[in-house]
Amino acid sequence: METVVGVRFKKAGKVYYFAPGEIVLVAGDFVIVETARGLEYGEVVIGPRQVGEDAIVAPLKTVQRKATAEDGAKVEENREKQKEAFFTCEQKIKAHNLNMKLVDVEYTFDVNKIIFYFTAEGRIDFRDLVKDLAAVFRTRIELRQIGVRDEAKMMGGIGCCGRPLCCSTFLGDFEPVSIRMAKDQKLSLNPTKISGICGRLMCCLKYENDSYAPCCKKIPAPVVGRDVITVDGEGKVTFVNQGKKNATVLLTNGNTIVIPWEEVVEKDLNG
Repeated sequence: METVVGVRFKKAGKVYYFAPGEIVLVAGDFVIVETARGLEYGEVVIGPRQVGEDAIVAPLKTVQRKATAEDGAKVEENREKQKEAFFTCEQKIKAHNLNMKLVDVEYTFDVNKIIFYFTAEGRIDFRDLVKDLAAVFRTRIELRQIGVRDEAKMMGGIGCCGRPLCCSTFLGDFEPVSIRMAKDQKLSLNPTKISGICGRLMCCLKYENDSYAPCCKKIPAPVVGRDVITVDGEGKVTFVNQGKKNATVLLTNGNTIVIPWEEVVEKDLNG
C-alpha cells in the first residue's frame, strides 16, 4: 500500500496520484508537481489515503511543494497569455488556409510548452503552422487534434436536461456508451433524444445501466437481413460473425460498418 493524494489540473479533469512525501496536505490545497509535461499547478481533490499498487501508474512521483500566492498569480498570467495565443493561432490558421477549428490553448505552468487543441474532419498537415507559432512564441509548440466529445468537455454547455454538461462539470473520464444501453432501459432510440450536444450518445445513459444489465446479460445474435439501428445510423445486417460476436451492417448512407452485437438494436417495425 502507498500513501497518495489525488491531484487535478483542470475542472472535471482526470485525477492523478502523487506521493505527498513529508508535506502535510488536505483536499483544497494547491500544489506544484512534476509531470511528463514539466512542472504543473494543480489542486488536491483527494486527501492522503492508502491505495494498492494496482491503482498507481508507476513511477509514483512526489509533490514538489505547496503552491504559493506567486504561483497562483503566474497561473492567472498564463491564462491571459492563452487568450492572446488563441487569437494569434486563429490568424495563422487562416493565413495557411487550414481546414481546422481551434478549440482551446493551454500553457504549461513553467511556460515550456504551449498546447493548441483543435478539431478537424481528417488529418491536417500543420508542420508549417507549428514553425510559424514557434517563431512567434519562442517555446515548444504542440498541436493536438481532439474529438467532438473532448470539444464539448472543454467548451461546456447546457444539456437537454437543462443542467451544465456532465463532462465539463464532474466527469473525469469518458466511459463507453452504447445504443444497447438505451434499448435495455426502454428509452426512445431516436438519435435526437439520446444524443448530447456533441452528437454522440449521452454519457448519462451509463449511469443506471448497471441496474438493468443483469436482466440483459444474454444478447442474441443479430439476424441477417433485419433492419437495425446503430450508433452510426440505421441499416441492414449483411453478415454475422459468430466467433467474434460482431455484425456487418450496411447503413442507409451506403457505408458499411462492423460492430459488436451489443451495438446492434433491431428496428421496431411496429413503431
